[in-house]
Amino acid sequence: MKRITTPRRTASLSAQLVDSLRSHIEAGGWPVGTRIPPEQALIEELGVGRSTLREALGALAHLGLLEARIGDGTYVRSSSELQSVMVRRASSAQRENVLELRTVLEEYASGAAALRRDEDQLHQLRELLADADTAAAGGDMSLAGSVDALFHRAVVRASKNDLLVEVYDYLGTALTSSLGGLPWDAADAEEHAGLHRRLVDAIEAQDESGARDAAAAIVQLTRDHEKE
Repeated sequence: MKRITTPRRTASLSAQLVDSLRSHIEAGGWPVGTRIPPEQALIEELGVGRSTLREALGALAHLGLLEARIGDGTYVRSSSELQSVMVRRASSAQRENVLELRTVLEEYASGAAALRRDEDQLHQLRELLADADTAAAGGDMSLAGSVDALFHRAVVRASKNDLLVEVYDYLGTALTSSLGGLPWDAADAEEHAGLHRRLVDAIEAQDESGARDAAAAIVQLTRDHEKE
């Protein structure tokens, strides 16, 4: 297990500990959603006092990286301050604004993916498409929604733009929850699946404009469905 860097003993020990723990979280030492070690274990590992540790953990909770749950310990809420801020902002935004942001990010990413994707990424998109179809055919729309989120993240990763991938991952929950949460009827579900197949076909053909059009149409279908 990756060890946390022990801070130097100076007057700013608490501030150094915040930086050390933040770096540990950003590096994936404590993955998002996991419970961090108990207070006493951290005191012994880091060689710091209880008050210093509590001050540092409190600061990280204030920054949105940690979340204290009464009677259940402290959990990692996000991997960076940027992620915490962006997720909170997107989650509180009007749904139409979130859909517009999806259109901008996914339309560009889809076009870039068509130009830059490799065969392994294309294969992954095909597999996710098949998994989503299987889940929908079995009536498990919750699973279909989860696979849909993985599919759109995979498209963005195929753009090979690291910064775009990072921003999209930060906003992933807010950006992709809309489609999975809608009560699709059979006709809408088939159109939704067809647009995804069209998107993958365009990416495979390295058709940049076709990929962008398909991505925009997917989000537009959600808009139209919500207005019904």
